[in-house]
Amino acid sequence: MTSADPRTNPDNFCYRHPDRQSFVLCQRCLRTICPECQTPLPVGVICPECLAEQQKGARSAEVKRMPGRFARKMRSDRPVVTYAIMIFTLAMYLVQLIPVVGGEVTNALAFAPAYAVPGSAAPFEPWRMLTVAFVHSTPLPFHVALNMLALWALGRSLEPLLGKVRFIALYVLSAIGGSALVALIAPGSAVVGASGAVWGLLTAMLIIGRHVGANILPIAILLGINLVFSFVGSGVSWQSHIGGGLVGLLIGFIFARTRAQKLQPLQAALLVAVGVGLVAVTATVPALLYL
Repeated sequence: MTSADPRTNPDNFCYRHPDRQSFVLCQRCLRTICPECQTPLPVGVICPECLAEQQKGARSAEVKRMPGRFARKMRSDRPVVTYAIMIFTLAMYLVQLIPVVGGEVTNALAFAPAYAVPGSAAPFEPWRMLTVAFVHSTPLPFHVALNMLALWALGRSLEPLLGKVRFIALYVLSAIGGSALVALIAPGSAVVGASGAVWGLLTAMLIIGRHVGANILPIAILLGINLVFSFVGSGVSWQSHIGGGLVGLLIGFIFARTRAQKLQPLQAALLVAVGVGLVAVTATVPALLYL
């Protein structure tokens, strides 16, 4: 039995060049392609149309993998969280200067220990332990100006070093720590300001700098000056400063000891435990001792 002449079979001719005989098939669409139309791949050859389709699919996948604008900012080395906190805090200060409205905002966000204790005379509003960091005393701008200057100086170095999520955790927990010590030592007072959060950044930088072998003398001197000012300055809540600073020391130690990738779950668990512990202590101890 004789076979038919392959030259009479259209499948044996390149689909793009009908005058060129070939016995090579595209590995994807199985059409016949001549040497000019063949693109070698590890598993064979493909035709120009299949190659274009494959490249288009690869580009689409790459676009899907590209992070959004917010994600790119969160992954960058620019201290965008520091700037965002500064902008929001300064905006809140301007709102505080508005007659009537400013007073209502301050009263809604300021912290007094009674707000963190269930069953006290004040409504239970524990979030004030954090919101206190976004309002400041008025009308003189020195309070907010000094805190934002310190945040700018510390955040530009600390945020790229820690990463944005850890920096946020440090700032939030330090602010809560400042409120917690106010509740424990001065339960009858009411406070405003980001001093506790800023002190947490300062003491955390002291621990982390010491751990990585950096020169911590300037940080220690700055910490000493602020410590003296905390006790001799009028109208200064030294409890908030010390509370934030102690929590900053603890968080800095946690960050320094859990840097390894395998310890990241432990790091997250410890941060959650610190936050829960601060709120729990603030909600129970003042009620037992004072209220």
